[in-house]
Amino acid sequence: MTKIQKIQYTGLTHTKINRDPALQRGEHGVVDMKLSTPGGKSYEFIAAELHPTAEQLFAGAWSACWIAALGIAASLKKVTLPEDTTVNIRVNIGETGPAWFLGAKFNVRIPGVDQAVAEALAHSAHQICPYSKAVDGNIEVDMEVTTV
Repeated sequence: MTKIQKIQYTGLTHTKINRDPALQRGEHGVVDMKLSTPGGKSYEFIAAELHPTAEQLFAGAWSACWIAALGIAASLKKVTLPEDTTVNIRVNIGETGPAWFLGAKFNVRIPGVDQAVAEALAHSAHQICPYSKAVDGNIEVDMEVTTV
């Protein structure tokens, strides 16, 4: 797999488990998009720019799918995710020589959960998520998991 040498564009998303569907966080010039999963759960793509890039849209769809997969992974392991669990996904498009590639960086935060458990949940979510499966082996994906 080729690593990006020079990043040209980045799409960044922040997805949080939100159990209050009336809560809006958008500010002037941004939009809150509520995304839903096939299982009927809703997640929010918070504060998207009015004209998002393809990288930001891909990161947003991936983050909604991935955080739903995290919920599935947690339920399989009988772990309750804290309400302030979040995933930030940064999708980069860049160059290596004359070729262009995608790359992704995940920052997962599962506060109050044992580090080893949080990392296992994140790894399981990555195995469950269809977006993660689609890019597996095709793009570089880095993941950082924190519990504070």
